[in-house]
Amino acid sequence: MKVLNLYSGIGGNRKLWQNVEVTAVEQNADIANVYKSFFPNDRVIVGDAHKYLLEHFADYDFIWSSPPCPTHSRARYWGSFRDDTPYVYPDMSLWQEIIFLQHFAKSAWVVENVQPYYKDLFNGKKIGRHFFWSNFYIPEIEVNEEFKKDSVQALQELHGINLDGYKIQKQKVLRNCVLPEVGLHVFNCALKKAPSMPLGSLFDNVSKNSA
Repeated sequence: MKVLNLYSGIGGNRKLWQNVEVTAVEQNADIANVYKSFFPNDRVIVGDAHKYLLEHFADYDFIWSSPPCPTHSRARYWGSFRDDTPYVYPDMSLWQEIIFLQHFAKSAWVVENVQPYYKDLFNGKKIGRHFFWSNFYIPEIEVNEEFKKDSVQALQELHGINLDGYKIQKQKVLRNCVLPEVGLHVFNCALKKAPSMPLGSLFDNVSKNSA
């Protein structure tokens, strides 16, 4: 199964996938090197994941995309009311990718991000701290994400990932990770390819209701 793992980070979501041929795209070279050390058989590309998706989406059986989340996060929103955090526009690449995949991709796909501080535009599925938009059904599961103890050591234990010896912003990278168990759950749902309600139908309903 050919999988495209966009904005891959260190690969928390990918950790438990089996029998896959993965292409990972990550902008940060240092983080990409960590990913490569964890998954030496994956093809790792240091570059623009947003652009790569547009040019190569048709080459894969399953696409996972995790566009940058800070401009959508509640933490950033609350921080904007302090003098040290400037106002910013939400990065629309998140919604661009969902709309594009919904209309053009024939593969199974999922876009992951944080819960936005504004009303979710396309009714994503919330699992733990993360939201998922997909063209297949993802049932809810219980997730234990204990972030009251968010030291590097605690986060490494939570994800089952050891970053000792790597010179990256460990706490930030680990907090951005999707739990491997959640990544496996979503991956297994994608394999079934039996959506209960195609996202296209949802988009059509939104358009009709807003007309």
